Amino acid sequence: MNILAIDTSNYVMGVAVMRDGAVAGEYITNIKKNHSIRLMPAIDQVMKETGMKPEDLDRIAVAHGPGSYTGVRIGLTTAKTMAWSLGIPVVGVSSLEAVARQGAFFQGYVCPFFDARRGLVYTGLYRSDMKLEKEETNVLMEEWLHQLKELEAPILFLSQDLAVHKETIEEVLGESAFIPGAPYQYARPAIIATISAEKEPCPLHELVPNYLRIPEAEAKWLEQQEKK
Repeated sequence: MNILAIDTSNYVMGVAVMRDGAVAGEYITNIKKNHSIRLMPAIDQVMKETGMKPEDLDRIAVAHGPGSYTGVRIGLTTAKTMAWSLGIPVVGVSSLEAVARQGAFFQGYVCPFFDARRGLVYTGLYRSDMKLEKEETNVLMEEWLHQLKELEAPILFLSQDLAVHKETIEEVLGESAFIPGAPYQYARPAIIATISAEKEPCPLHELVPNYLRIPEAEAKWLEQQEKK
């Protein structure tokens, strides 16, 4: 199976091509630049360098959130448009699961998270077999950490935003918290491709962003409507 994987759901932008189970090419950056401008050139480059033509693809995998609202939309729109034009399936993959898989060999729980500002995070808790122990949620980090403390088990923390919450994690969980080096903190698009190969595609128009919370502008609009 030949898979193109796309991730623009956070600062990390990634594109990968997997050919028959092997990673043929992968492109990853972690810079604050506009994904909408850089994504298609990155796809074109990886496809050319791996000798892959669009018609060779069997499916497209895309990280569908949670994360940046704009970033998630960019990735989904690109993936769905390409899949529709090529007549191939598209598979949505949780951005949190993609990060969690970096800790698949850890003997304990794995906690991926993204900072959601104002003390909040997007997070979930995975067992070592990569099944969810606690469902993905948008929650205050300190509240979440006290929930995890009750497990009395080793927990691996993975996040591109680790620096924002590292001090609190260590303060609440102490020696139960494990934090690996920087290369393990970021999602790899090749992992997204691997996950997608294990999943059944959903109908194209049913694949929607997994925001975990509604955008602030929408929340304010709904609040205004309730007051009228």
